[in-house]
Order: sequence, then structure tokens, then C-alpha cells
Amino acid sequence: MSKLAGQRSLITPYQRHEPGSQPPSLYEPYRSSVRRAPTKPLIFLPHTLSEVTGPIYGHGEIAETDNDLTRQHTDEPRGERIVVTGRVLDSNGRPIPRTLIEIWQANSAGRYVHVKDQHPAPLDPNFTGTGRTLTDENGAYRFVTIKPGAYPWFNHYNAWRPAHIHFSIFGRAFITRLVTQMYFPGDPLFAFDPIYQSIPDEKARQRMVSKFDLETTKPQWALGYKFDIVLRGTEATPFEA
Repeated sequence: MSKLAGQRSLITPYQRHEPGSQPPSLYEPYRSSVRRAPTKPLIFLPHTLSEVTGPIYGHGEIAETDNDLTRQHTDEPRGERIVVTGRVLDSNGRPIPRTLIEIWQANSAGRYVHVKDQHPAPLDPNFTGTGRTLTDENGAYRFVTIKPGAYPWFNHYNAWRPAHIHFSIFGRAFITRLVTQMYFPGDPLFAFDPIYQSIPDEKARQRMVSKFDLETTKPQWALGYKFDIVLRGTEATPFEA
């Protein structure tokens, strides 16, 4: 195969997600979507070589503690230590190796290290709440972190977000970045959260909920959770629009 033919094979048409598996751009109970959603039909442009092959951001110089959010400062952060593992898979269940995964989250009190977060909960000087790693040859990843707390927001009266961790997955280029949220099993706030409820299909919503995993759990040290991310197909993880 010539180099040009190989490059052309990377150009793929836009693939639609399964109906009901993804949140709509406009979901009125989620008030921010009313202001952000497009008011006219979207125009889907064909992907060319420049869109699907580059540039790729952030793959280099991943430090030893980038995937361990409990070792990034002088002392350990406050809260419940957890281990989050999983795999990134394509629509056929094949692993996606060497994929950059970034996470960000609130601390154990439910507060982000961000100037816009004025929630009257304590900041933790030993927890920044961000990390990143690359999947291995089997598409597997691992993070050590602190279980985030729920926090209030101003979407509606007495609104609280369930505990969650944001995940960002990069493909071959910046345009192929996907963002989702990982939740924890049995959270009583699911029924009241419009972001979680914006996904029409209940089975699709459940694919954003991690599973407690005893094999990942470290005795006398940390509980383990498993969260696989499926990029396409009927079992795809819901992603933010």
C-alpha cells in the first residue's frame, strides 16, 4: 500500500451514535443547555486528513504521579482513597492502545480548585483534582484518587450534582476528543440530576455508572471501581455534546 493510500484509509465518514444513547443538545431541565444549544440544524462537514490525523495534544512527558492524584503534593489529600480502572474499547470490543485519558474532579468536600467555584466547602491544599495517563496495549488505564463529594449548583431549587469524575479521551487528533462523566453506584441524587437524566435510554445512563470491583480494591488501603469506556456502537458510553 502506498503512503498516500494509507493516509486516505484514515479518512472516515461521520458515524452517528445509536438513537437515545446520547444527551440531546437541548434539554430544558438542564438550564445551561437552553443557552448553549444550536438554534439551527447542524451542518456536518466531511472529515479530511488534517482533521483525523493531527495535531495530537498532551501525549508526551507524562509524569510518574500524573495518574495518582494522592501523590502530587507534600502530604496526602483528605477523603476516601479509591482506585479507578477500566479499558477504552471500540464498537467491536477491540482495545484502543496509547490513548490519552485526562480526568478532573471536585475534592472530597465537593469543591473544585477553580476561581469560579465559590461553594463554601474547604479546599484541600494537597489535592488539585486533575490527572492523566495513557492506555496500555490492552486499552487499560488506572487512576488513584479521592472519591469526590456531591456539590450544590444553581440549575434549580436545592440542586445538587451527584459525585462524579470527568473523563476526556483523545483520539488521533484534537477533533476526536470525547468527554464523559463517571458516576458511583447507588447515588440517591441520580433521580434529581438533569445532566444524568438528559440521556433518554436508561441502559445508556447506566453505562456512565462505575462498578465496585473487589479485584481492584486494595486491602486496608482503597476501594476499587471499574469503568470501561466504549467509543461507538450499541454499547457506547454517553458523551457530552
